[in-house]
Formats: sequence, structure tokens, C-alpha cells
Amino acid sequence: MKTKILFLIITLSMITVLNAQEKLPIDVDKSELKWSGEYTFYFGGHYGTIDFKEGYFIKSNDVISGGEFIINMNSIVCLDIDHEEGNLGLVNHLKDPDFFDVSNFNTAKLVINRVKYHDDSTMKIFADLTIKGITNPISFQAEVDYKNKVMTTKFKIDRMLWGVSYNSKMKDGAISDAIAFEVKLSL
Repeated sequence: MKTKILFLIITLSMITVLNAQEKLPIDVDKSELKWSGEYTFYFGGHYGTIDFKEGYFIKSNDVISGGEFIINMNSIVCLDIDHEEGNLGLVNHLKDPDFFDVSNFNTAKLVINRVKYHDDSTMKIFADLTIKGITNPISFQAEVDYKNKVMTTKFKIDRMLWGVSYNSKMKDGAISDAIAFEVKLSL
């Protein structure tokens, strides 16, 4: 009898925990993903945007506890080159196999595994980022504005860990191994 009661309590507890989770889809039209790549030996570089295909946060006990976000790699845009031909040339180059190999990997994915809160609105996020079919763990600081239903963050990754391995033959034109991201996720 005690075993049955204990089993019932455990089962009800698990149901309560599972029911406490809620998926909160992002608004892909209001969310933003900005990227930038710098030159290694002098100031400058390129920057642009890329679109979210879909995504959601997981909310547990009134706080963000996880999430998954799919990035449409075909939507990459360069914003720093004014003339159309140069812009298209750079965007096509970024889609090539030596950068993001978009014909074979048309999406990237970020999965939030754990969130460590510093206070009500700031946190450290631990996630897995998949680019070109390669998954690596990353962590970064983020802020949440619950009133406006927005999360923002800035972080950098080492592109070489994801096989984004373009190397310039010109020393002065070499690009940094870091790619910076500025993200705003809106509900």
C-alpha cells in the first residue's frame, strides 16, 4: 500500500512539473539577428542581418528555462556594401562551402539547455549552437524585459569551431576568427 501511495505521489508530481512548462513562440517578424565579421589587422569588416525561421522559449515556473531557435541561413543579408553587385557577391560568398555552405545546411539552430539567473532580468544562458551540422556548446549573458516581452544579448563565437574556415590569401585582408551576434527575441 505504501508503495502504491508513493508511486501516486511521484506520478502526480511529475505531471505537475510537466504541466508547469509552457512554450512561448517568438514573433519572427519582430525578432532580429544581426551579425558582424571584422578584419584581423585593421578596423572594418562586414555586417548584416539574418532571419529566424521559427523559435520558442520554454517557460517554467514563470521564468525562461529553455528554448529552441531555427535560423534561415538563406536569408543572410549584408548591409555595409552600397552597390548591389558587390553586396550580392559577398552574400553569395558567405553562402559558399568555405563559409556557411548554405546549399547543404540551409538552417542553423540554437538550443537553450540551462539558464542561470543573476537577478529578475539578467541571466547567463548555456546553449548548443549548430552551424553546418556541427554542434558546440556556448554561453552568454542576456537580459529580459518581461513588460515588453523581449530578450536581448550580444556574443561572439569562434567560427573555426563550426568549420567556417575561409582563409584569405592576403594578410591585410584576413578576417578575424570571431563572428559577433546581436540578438533581440520578441514574443
